[in-house]
Amino acid sequence: MGEYKYNWNYLLIISLVSAMGGLLFGYDWVVIGGAKPFYEPFFGITHSPALQGWVMSCALIGCLTGAILSGWLSDRFGRKKLLLLAGALFVIASIGTGSAESLTGFVLYRISGGIGIGLASNLSPIYIAEITPANVRGRFVSINQLTIVIGILAAQLINWRIAEPVPADATIHEILFSWNGQTGWRWMFYACAVPATLFFILMWFVPESPRWLTRNPAEHNKVKRILSKIGGDQFADSEFESIKETLQRKSLGKEVSFLKDRGIRKLLIIGIIIAVFQQWSGINVIFNYAQEVFATAGYSVSDILFNIVITGSVNLLFTFVGMFTVDKLGRKTLMLIGAGGLAAIYAVIGSMYFFHLQGLPLLIMVVAAIACFAMTLGPVTWVLLSEIFPNRIRGLAMAIATFSLWSACFILTYTFPLLNQLFKASGTFWLYGLICILGFWFIFKKLPETKGKSLEIIEHELTDRTTG
Repeated sequence: MGEYKYNWNYLLIISLVSAMGGLLFGYDWVVIGGAKPFYEPFFGITHSPALQGWVMSCALIGCLTGAILSGWLSDRFGRKKLLLLAGALFVIASIGTGSAESLTGFVLYRISGGIGIGLASNLSPIYIAEITPANVRGRFVSINQLTIVIGILAAQLINWRIAEPVPADATIHEILFSWNGQTGWRWMFYACAVPATLFFILMWFVPESPRWLTRNPAEHNKVKRILSKIGGDQFADSEFESIKETLQRKSLGKEVSFLKDRGIRKLLIIGIIIAVFQQWSGINVIFNYAQEVFATAGYSVSDILFNIVITGSVNLLFTFVGMFTVDKLGRKTLMLIGAGGLAAIYAVIGSMYFFHLQGLPLLIMVVAAIACFAMTLGPVTWVLLSEIFPNRIRGLAMAIATFSLWSACFILTYTFPLLNQLFKASGTFWLYGLICILGFWFIFKKLPETKGKSLEIIEHELTDRTTG
């Protein structure tokens, strides 16, 4: 790799533009939490747990739809066009949700934003993986996770700054007719339209993925121009031949025909398990449960919003750690650290709940769990998913893995209250710890190391390994 002179500024710019899909994903996913205390009185669902749960989770329906469609559509129309569609959906969703006057309209726009999340969460890491050199691919793909975290923190900050102070004894009626209840929650959603519009505009100036373009012989000259701009003529010639060779190993045929290949099936199973494990490691429950943890520690409503911003800041800080270690320590090492670290932290959190230990020590452990996830399972899962699948079916296989991830998220979201009621907080966190132990075993036994290898070399090694 050292003989090539890469155009790092160009790579960074197009990676950052693509990764804005991650920023919008993070913002759209989290913004509803800050708006929740205010839109619920507006739509009259404060005393309807079923409707509250539906409104909070309806975006997942869109996520699942976007994730599964993204593979089929991106393998036909390209990564760029689908990212443009995601940008347009984010613009529509942010304006539509903020201006909604009925609950039905609010839900429909949330679902449309969820489709944007499903598309962006799949295609942004694929696109970055397909344009970056092997020796820095992990770091560049991790930019997508970084922007997701920035989007989460931005939503937390904007929610905190937009919301006016809420008296501790405020009634639902008072909240409904306050500025927060009539207007404030709308601006929380409107704010997303600014980066969404910027993303949509900038994506027009980003090239299509050269690995996708190589499928069409009429685009081969364009492929070489893109690769030359990335690493020079020598790099373009070498990379182009390598890409062509992997695409020609087997014709794609019908999109589902790759499931007949035993080796590809094994890779797909690895991808699905890694995607599901990222969610069932329980970190989204940590984020959702943080508000109650802070409340039991004696914090007021306004302090809780600020403390959630602190957790978002920790999430951002340790995502940087993951970005700068993924190409040094390797994917497998970081995944093992994440699974083992979370298992240990959950063991302590579960014990604290069991023995009724609260306050600052419990808050420290919550922050430790977020930090552990942010530098390991958070970014590295997306890196692995973007690089372990063969070129010819990467879009569709990635879509299946992403669909599995969002399905796991849906199950996690819905089962937590039931598990919490059945096993209490202590037993629930111990259960997530057990899942992390199982994840550690699977990663140790089954997950290959892909650090520093081109996508084509990874394809050769993994398909040979799984068919051997």
